[in-house]
Amino acid sequence: MSHTEYTSPLSQRYASKEMKYLFSEEKKFQTWRRLWIALAQAEQELGLDITDEQIEELKAHATDINYDDAKAREKIVRHDVMSHVYAYGLQAPKAKGIIHLGATSCYVGDNTDLIIMHEGLELIQSKLAAVLARLEAFALEYKDMPALAFTHFQPAQPTTVGKRASLWAQDLVMDYEEISWLLEHKKLLGQKGTTGTQASFLELFDGDSKKAAKIDALICEKMGYNDWFAVSGQTYPRKYDTRVLQALSGIAQSAHKFSNDLRLLQHKKEMEEPFEKGQIGSSAMAYKRNPMRSERMAALANYVIADTMNPAITASTQWFERTLDDSANKRIAVAEAFLAVDGILDLYLNITDGLVVYPKVVEADLRKELPFMATENIMMDAVKAGGDRQELHEKIRQHSMEAARQVKEFGKENDLLERIAADESFPLTMEELEARMNPSLYVGRAPEQTEEFFHNVVDPILENHPEARKLTAEINV
Repeated sequence: MSHTEYTSPLSQRYASKEMKYLFSEEKKFQTWRRLWIALAQAEQELGLDITDEQIEELKAHATDINYDDAKAREKIVRHDVMSHVYAYGLQAPKAKGIIHLGATSCYVGDNTDLIIMHEGLELIQSKLAAVLARLEAFALEYKDMPALAFTHFQPAQPTTVGKRASLWAQDLVMDYEEISWLLEHKKLLGQKGTTGTQASFLELFDGDSKKAAKIDALICEKMGYNDWFAVSGQTYPRKYDTRVLQALSGIAQSAHKFSNDLRLLQHKKEMEEPFEKGQIGSSAMAYKRNPMRSERMAALANYVIADTMNPAITASTQWFERTLDDSANKRIAVAEAFLAVDGILDLYLNITDGLVVYPKVVEADLRKELPFMATENIMMDAVKAGGDRQELHEKIRQHSMEAARQVKEFGKENDLLERIAADESFPLTMEELEARMNPSLYVGRAPEQTEEFFHNVVDPILENHPEARKLTAEINV
């Protein structure tokens, strides 16, 4: 590693080795060679004069890329694809004349980009399933633990710790569905030629349109694909990159929401992310336990959400059958979106693998607010005992306002129950009121909803990913 040149934090600090490999030169150029082999095989099957010996020679050098030869050639011709055609020909001299026959650069470039994106989506899909598995284990463990819920970040009706985790999981299920749709409908560019008309192949096959039309299907079959873009210019539609990055942005949005919630809960000391024995929270304040994983997740998520604009701009500004102003942007934006989302999911998996809950704090926070939330039930009980609903409502409103004032202005404990018990309008003793302070009475169907959601929605996903419960992730820093 050079210490005098810029290196991307995405590759040095955040992304996994599996995702980094997908966007490596080795993966790229080996896929180019697989595509050249598939092209030669398809052309041979359609009657061109290509021998088995030539194809075998190409196969023999499918993975041992002679990078130095390609780099030296590119300095002369200033063209990466033709440099690698040249380098491949040095290793396979008998096949030299038929490498890249009839093709344009986008044959290897664009088909490779699509293959790498699809394999990247598969890796992301498996990590989404792993995070869902962790959230399920966590949610089912805490499905019955009442917790203070919030709307507008103001105390609202109670929920449970597990039910809240089901909301995080629900977002990821939507993301999983988006990724699954993309993979179920994945396709290659195929072999369309310079402007997408397949004119060069019509020439190769002496005007035989049926043979020229068949080459897409043959190439895709050899590359493990069932579908291809029916029409295109020189490139696959750049809107496809936008579609893929929108799905990645969706994951970033879900992760950011989770990181926000967790950081707020960590501030309240109800929950926190893992904190390792030797970890330093602050260089100045030794007592601090900063939520660095959640903060990093949010930072990467912001980057991905903003990065989504890049392919959108590229797709909207292409001219006719293609312009090359897509290339530099695309090389950076697409790869970095995948690397960043990979890092986000590793953080998500790492955090959910060691989430910490502090039940006593959760209970204490809820009990401070519970008397306010129980007032409707208290009022109904008093009405049943013969009270006037309108009169009781006004009295509870007054008692609630005064109890809240005592808490806010003087830092006192919530004494709402004592105020109600002392009011003769309410035929309820303090003991009877205390009996209504069981938090489980106010969580509705949260435990059942949690179980139903994970069993009915998440478990079918996990059945397709048997490795999900075992997958772990270590973060670099």
